[in-house]
Amino acid sequence: MTIIKKTPLAMLLACLAVPGLAAAEYPDKPIRLVVPYAVGGTTDIIARVVGNKLGAQLGQSVIIENKPGAGGSIGSAYAAKQPADGYTLVMAVESSHAVNPNVYAKSLYDPVQDFAPISNLADVPNVLVVNPALPARDLTAFLGLLKADPNKYAFGSSGNGGLSHMNGELFMKTTGTRMLHVPYKGLGPALNDLVAGQVQVVFDNIPSSYPLIQAQRIRPLAVAARERLKVLPDVPTYAEAGLPAMNNPSWFGLAAPAGTPAPVLDKLNAAVRQALADPATVDAIERQGAVPSPMSREAFGALIAQSYGHWKTVVDDIKFQKMQ
Repeated sequence: MTIIKKTPLAMLLACLAVPGLAAAEYPDKPIRLVVPYAVGGTTDIIARVVGNKLGAQLGQSVIIENKPGAGGSIGSAYAAKQPADGYTLVMAVESSHAVNPNVYAKSLYDPVQDFAPISNLADVPNVLVVNPALPARDLTAFLGLLKADPNKYAFGSSGNGGLSHMNGELFMKTTGTRMLHVPYKGLGPALNDLVAGQVQVVFDNIPSSYPLIQAQRIRPLAVAARERLKVLPDVPTYAEAGLPAMNNPSWFGLAAPAGTPAPVLDKLNAAVRQALADPATVDAIERQGAVPSPMSREAFGALIAQSYGHWKTVVDDIKFQKMQ
């Protein structure tokens, strides 16, 4: 019997072939998509809309796994530690990957080094919503209430250090007002208490608030968007209301643990683009007031890094006391 010894070059070529082979076979089992926020919030809504279509594109189920807590830290840190094989993905959003690491003295993860960016999914306008019992029907009247009674009113957020919390802090810094902050484990619970009148204000995203706005159970006062939204044509942008610093929509994307093979990431990026080209998926996202925004892996990585730097500056400017 003749024994053929592999040369170092042959062994190297064999190793290099493995990722391509893995990508060709991927996926051959269901994929988990970790959502580091509670059911019912914007991140959860977008994950489910895109996840359903993504599963159809890839030929495998995409199972949503909600792991809320600590402003997105718990679920994001969990996802970062999972095997880098493409079978665990995570919603990488502005709150968890740009704001959160800047508000903790020691972050549980590095938003750039610990994750492999896949693509942005959607840009989502932010909205300031209040309980309808509040005697303010526009932003000017609302500011009057806050300035007349500092700390009388409370705003709910998705959790300490989350994007909704920091938007509240930025709003108070920009307007010279003060409110009490009530953190929740996700925006779903915060909105429930807003409807019930336990808090008077929430700095939310359109997808999770819009059904309650339609039902007139909460009242929108301003939106963070480049122009007025088709779904809320009577609500001014923050820029129109004289608060341009607040007028930035949020981004919601998809990532994997660092080290996931590039061919697998490319396959996922292509599947995302196909999913977001589907008219039904686009319609489902736009009906929430969001804008589909797929991009290359490189562009999404650059967006994460740029946004992280932006929020670092904001955190420093408002002199936010970092959490332990």
